[in-house]
Amino acid sequence: MLEEVRIQGLGVIDDAVLELSPGLTVVTGETGAGKTMVVTGLGLLFGGRADPQRVRPGAERAVVEGRLSVPSDGRVAERVAEAGGELDGDVLILTRAVSAEGRSRATMGGRSAPVSLLAYLADDLVAVHGQSDQQRLLRSDRQRSALDRYAGDRLDRTLTSYTSTYRRHREVTAALAETTERARERAQEADVLRFGVEEIAAAEPVAGEDAELLAEEARLAHADALRVAATTAHEALTGDPAAEVQADVVGLLAAARQALTAVREHDTALASVADRLDEVGYVLSDAATELASYAESIEADPARLAAVQERRALLTQLSRKYGETTGDVLAWAENATKRLAELEGDDDRIEALRAEEAELGARLAELADDLTRIRSEVAEEFGAAVTEELTALAMPHARVSVRLTTGTEFGPHGRDDIELLLAPHPSAPPLPLHKGASGGELSRVMLAIEVVFAGADPVPTFVFDEVDAGVGGKAAVEIGRRLARLARRAQVIVVTHLPQVAAFADTHLVVEKSNDGTVTESGVTRLDRSGRARELSRMLAGLEDSELGRAHAEELLTIAEADRAT
Repeated sequence: MLEEVRIQGLGVIDDAVLELSPGLTVVTGETGAGKTMVVTGLGLLFGGRADPQRVRPGAERAVVEGRLSVPSDGRVAERVAEAGGELDGDVLILTRAVSAEGRSRATMGGRSAPVSLLAYLADDLVAVHGQSDQQRLLRSDRQRSALDRYAGDRLDRTLTSYTSTYRRHREVTAALAETTERARERAQEADVLRFGVEEIAAAEPVAGEDAELLAEEARLAHADALRVAATTAHEALTGDPAAEVQADVVGLLAAARQALTAVREHDTALASVADRLDEVGYVLSDAATELASYAESIEADPARLAAVQERRALLTQLSRKYGETTGDVLAWAENATKRLAELEGDDDRIEALRAEEAELGARLAELADDLTRIRSEVAEEFGAAVTEELTALAMPHARVSVRLTTGTEFGPHGRDDIELLLAPHPSAPPLPLHKGASGGELSRVMLAIEVVFAGADPVPTFVFDEVDAGVGGKAAVEIGRRLARLARRAQVIVVTHLPQVAAFADTHLVVEKSNDGTVTESGVTRLDRSGRARELSRMLAGLEDSELGRAHAEELLTIAEADRAT
């Protein structure tokens, strides 16, 4: 139950505190004073959409804080504990702030919480109904939702199974359609991949082979030049045996080494040079040996050169198609082989999807039939319960019924279309609400539905914003009386403009507006017996001090008090 709500910086409300009590609390005030902001604030507190335009001009943010009494061992307390929040005894503190830039922040039990969690808790705490809910009640989906909510546990388990089956059926159907539609494309892709894999397999490339062949081709193509160069270099180092004059590097170096060896012991500097010449001699000797061996190994082999060039041409052709190097080509072949395995499994996949789709379709039809059966059983009870409530709301001859039409197409909630029908009097045919109900009748139908819900699926607190719109006279008195009776088993908060409804309140709050010429501010005041009479007089006659209005107001209060005492 709500104990207190504080609203700051919301619309015309600068700072207002609503001290709430059990029973029926009404909120009244002049047009534009901010009554609807009270409902807007409660909506924000319980996860409603944040609209930065609702922030009071000049304020940085709008803040709504609520203090609720909840059982410490109940479901709400468990959810709060799971989210890391804490109760103060049996008191839960909720806060919602909306900045002028549109940022929203919520806390629950002293801990920051996602706004969605507030909305989740609201299911167990409060039912808020604004003026737009009456129009939403005209929609078929809202009427189906109302019937399903009334069915409660009788329908929930079946509907949950149906919803999960429906979702999976759609997934399988979409996958089957996609796989079937793309079968030709996938077959063409498989042909291309298969050709490539076979072409690469036939070539049998080896990683790094292309680089090795390039080097071998260069060596074979220039074999004569390489041999001549090696021979010439060798002769330059060791001399040409056929030459008359020897002027080889090795011989000259030997002469230099010999000249130094004779005197090296007389000067360490010269000895160092001699050592270095020795090292050079060893290096030149090794180089000469390698040149001789290399020159002997080089042979012109036109047949091998042709084979290497042919092999390189084949690998180049593969590289143009599948990768820059033989390593890339082999990687392409590996990936293509894996993709082929996937594509070649399409037939098996299509067959499996078709079997699953058929199985899910049969299960879906079975569950949809169960939903239709349960709704058909509940529809009569629901219509009778709402009709009974309308009798207490000054519509004794009205009758509400539910028309259920079962289609052939599966939807997210089954195959049923639900439509509430209203016959305002016995001679009138039942018509859909949007055709057969006036504004006042629609208000009472919605209230009757909520009262029925209160008995079937109760919440601790109900909030109504001008549920009496379009109603007057005796019907308004009956609405006030019915709200007072509903308040015997739940806390009811009503924003109203009708004195007949306000008279039945256990607690009467008035939203007062002041204007200093520049900024309008609203605050909330709790009225005593005398104050209530003045406010009802204003609502009746437009004049707080009208004697006739005061007398009528006193009469309304007396009637309401007598009714509440019964």
